[in-house]
Amino acid sequence: MSLKTLAITASLGALGLANPFPSPYAKNTTYYNPIIPGFHPDPSCIFVKEWDNTFFCASSSFIAFPGMPIHASKDLVNWKLVSHVQSRPSQFPGAGNITRAGGGWYAPTIRYHQGTFYVINVDVDAATGGSGIFTTKNPYDNDAWSDLLEVEIGGYDPDLFFDKSGTIYSQAAITILGDPFTTDIEQFTIDLPSGNSTPRHFLSNGTGVQPPEGPHMYYKDGYYWLLLAQGGTALDHQVTISRSKSPSGPWELDPSNPILTAINTTSLFQTVGHADLFQDAAGNWWGVALSTRSGPAYINWPMNRETVLYPVSWPTGQWPVLQPVRGKMSGPLPPRNINIPGTGPFVKDPDHYTFPPGSSLPRHFTYWRFPKTQNYFVSPAGHSNTLRLIPSNSNLTEFDTFDPRAGKTFIGRRQTDTLFTYTIDMSFTPQHSGEEAGATIYLRQERHAEIGVVNLNGTTHLRFRAEGPDAPATVTKPIPNSWCEGISFEIKAFNFTHYSLSAGARGGRLETFAQVNNSLLSLEFTGAFAGIYATTNGNGEGGSPAYFSNWVYQGQGQAIDDGQYYPSNKGPTV
Repeated sequence: MSLKTLAITASLGALGLANPFPSPYAKNTTYYNPIIPGFHPDPSCIFVKEWDNTFFCASSSFIAFPGMPIHASKDLVNWKLVSHVQSRPSQFPGAGNITRAGGGWYAPTIRYHQGTFYVINVDVDAATGGSGIFTTKNPYDNDAWSDLLEVEIGGYDPDLFFDKSGTIYSQAAITILGDPFTTDIEQFTIDLPSGNSTPRHFLSNGTGVQPPEGPHMYYKDGYYWLLLAQGGTALDHQVTISRSKSPSGPWELDPSNPILTAINTTSLFQTVGHADLFQDAAGNWWGVALSTRSGPAYINWPMNRETVLYPVSWPTGQWPVLQPVRGKMSGPLPPRNINIPGTGPFVKDPDHYTFPPGSSLPRHFTYWRFPKTQNYFVSPAGHSNTLRLIPSNSNLTEFDTFDPRAGKTFIGRRQTDTLFTYTIDMSFTPQHSGEEAGATIYLRQERHAEIGVVNLNGTTHLRFRAEGPDAPATVTKPIPNSWCEGISFEIKAFNFTHYSLSAGARGGRLETFAQVNNSLLSLEFTGAFAGIYATTNGNGEGGSPAYFSNWVYQGQGQAIDDGQYYPSNKGPTV
């Protein structure tokens, strides 16, 4: 939203006058942002009438696995995780061989054309290949997503646009080497099913604000529209739009650019950008974007960039007008409908898992890179209702010589609530020095905090430690061997800025070992996970198994403005 439009909207609201957005918004329903909370950045969304009037959204995953989650909704506020675009390493093996935590699957674009769903993306930092298209005829089935059809893209944030002429265009952000580096948007065409592409040519640099990224093209009212993200991913993030009579330009810029931003606002929702636009069954226009709930201080935002929703007014032949992103909003939502197929959870659902025999791991459980699947086993013989973890050589921090293909034993779920409590029980008797298992709040290898049981030179200890700038000091305490038969861990986000990490004998009182400022986990690109781990701390693969049970994650509040929350279990609509 341009600053001019922000000012008009604020002024009318202060005077109690009518909503400046036209009549389609007259009968509105209240909803809360983010609609898909937690680490779900760079959203791309579509409405597919043929699939029972359902909306589908794809988001970035970087090196988390499974990759590129797909959420579905019929009412725009109740979103269910229905699949992942990459759930099998064989779809693109190179995705498991990336060292940098900021690499991996960046911003996917999801589109639907003639009965097929398409996701185009680039696996940044992949040694070879790693750019192209995945397809499916059934977005509710992980196994229905194809292997990667490689397409030479040469950049990142690729778009996919099926023109009425039959031509398939792609637009992508291309980095131009120089001092300083610059980025522009370049275009090429793709042949399907071969994946062959034409040479790229310059398309646009938007308003000139660097870097232009995240392009999406639409056709409406005789114009081709080019939506861009500009200004980087931090506080200067913004959305711009231009239009042309040709898909290759030249482009007329909207005089109100940027049409969506949080620049120079005091909103809790900052870094608003990387948008996509779509319609619902009634013809109303909507937009999604990413945003961090950091406020302008931009210090505490461990969930990183989340998916937010806003109404759009787009009269025939005119420029679109996007409502500014707020925590509490209203718009012409479709009727409430939670009839979404599949086994995945809704984003607001709590966790309570006991790992009974014959069960599978929940769809939203996530690894860091490809897992060694043999290190995870539900209800092994003699240990029903547990999840067994076999320690990896690597710990959570990894090592300078770490081979990303070696895997590390960690599994978690995204933090999806500002306030939450995560608890887990564990039985673990480490036989050799260095063996360790426990619970963690984890961003990536260079930023995390954990509390676990560890064997230090033959003696069993409870240990808290953290990695990252200004991390709290390590706390180590000997514990009786009886604790190894049953210990409980708790990680709690008890206010907007801090976690507590606690432990104690199962069934007894938990002792808080440390409080961690969540600025430790507030870093661009990826978001926090609550989960469990097992490691030998560099003493080889395998070792003493750890058995986890009673996995519980309960959200207790979502921040929607400075000091304002709504209960997590209330759901996103009023």
